[in-house]
Amino acid sequence: MSGLQAIRYSRGKLEVLDQLRLPHEHHYDEVSTSEEAFDSIKSMRVRGAPAIAIVAALGHGVELHKGSCTASTAEETISYIDSRLDYLKQSRPTAVDLTNAVSHLKHVIRSVDVSGRENNTAGRDAIIDAYITAAEEIFRKDTETNLLMGEHGSKWLLENAPTKSADNKVSVLTHCNTGSLATSGHGTALGIIRSLHSGGHLHHAFCTETRPYNQGSRLTAFELVYEGIPSTLITDSMAGALFARKKAEDNIAAVIVGADRVVRNGDTANKIGTYTLAVLAKYHGLKFIVAAPTTSIDLQTEAGAGIKIEERKPEELTQISGAVVGKDGKVDVSRTERVATAHQGINIWNPAFDVTPAELIDAVVTERGVVVKGADGAFDFKGIMPERWAKVVGE
Repeated sequence: MSGLQAIRYSRGKLEVLDQLRLPHEHHYDEVSTSEEAFDSIKSMRVRGAPAIAIVAALGHGVELHKGSCTASTAEETISYIDSRLDYLKQSRPTAVDLTNAVSHLKHVIRSVDVSGRENNTAGRDAIIDAYITAAEEIFRKDTETNLLMGEHGSKWLLENAPTKSADNKVSVLTHCNTGSLATSGHGTALGIIRSLHSGGHLHHAFCTETRPYNQGSRLTAFELVYEGIPSTLITDSMAGALFARKKAEDNIAAVIVGADRVVRNGDTANKIGTYTLAVLAKYHGLKFIVAAPTTSIDLQTEAGAGIKIEERKPEELTQISGAVVGKDGKVDVSRTERVATAHQGINIWNPAFDVTPAELIDAVVTERGVVVKGADGAFDFKGIMPERWAKVVGE
């Protein structure tokens, strides 16, 4: 598994890697309040649906550990935790992992047996301890989940690849960043690529720069080089040309992406540009794979039209920051400049995500297995999450 860590945690201390400084600087911010967690998420110093949920959950956990809750009864304690979780939930509304984590943690604190302690601090302390333990379990379980997705996804692709080399290797393209920097470790879509590589079945990984925030060029390229995985960076607009010219030569078999939200019918919200790649993959006969833990599956929303799409500030599209390159061609990490890349008077539309229709998706890889469309052409997640399905859908 990758040695990169986006999140460092021990009880009472949370450190989050500032991903806006990558790839040139490694700097961890200490997060000890819900406000600091909110700011880390909203500013995208931490990003990736699993990592967002982890930082929100643990950020409040650290706050609780340090004594932020002064309630004197169990009811007041639950009310306080609810209010902090509701606040954190607003930091990035599209990513469903955060919503699911909030719902889970609210359920946990209501399940604590405080009989005989309802009106004293002993009940409060029991609820706080249960919360912190549950938040830590979200962090621990994410890595286990990612390793399973890597195993399931790499196996499925090798069995269903439209093209492979004589020695059973494939090339793939990925979008945005879905690796260790977006999770607790290993990654989702990038985790499948890591598993292909470690198994000796990856010929080459292509990654898009992922405009306008450049998570591909700043983060995924960094991870791929760090891991020694054979890889090439392209601009988002080069994908069609890549498939047309190099599919046969490099055995490009699939586009593998992560997900911020997969709804009941399989429509998937992910980083802007994902929809375009799905259309190109369909035209060129490539598999289009979504890697999503079950925490990213939203059974309550029936179709993609019901997903709220976050819109980002205009400056993210018209300006960019980076380390200065000196006249000698070397990067000077001690000097950072912000430059304009477009006329500042132009109108801007900057959605952070788009929605890829289920018709364009071949497989959704989860930690519980791979879901493909049935004979009716529809995804059915009932088999991998029967309890949640029965609770939400009721069929």
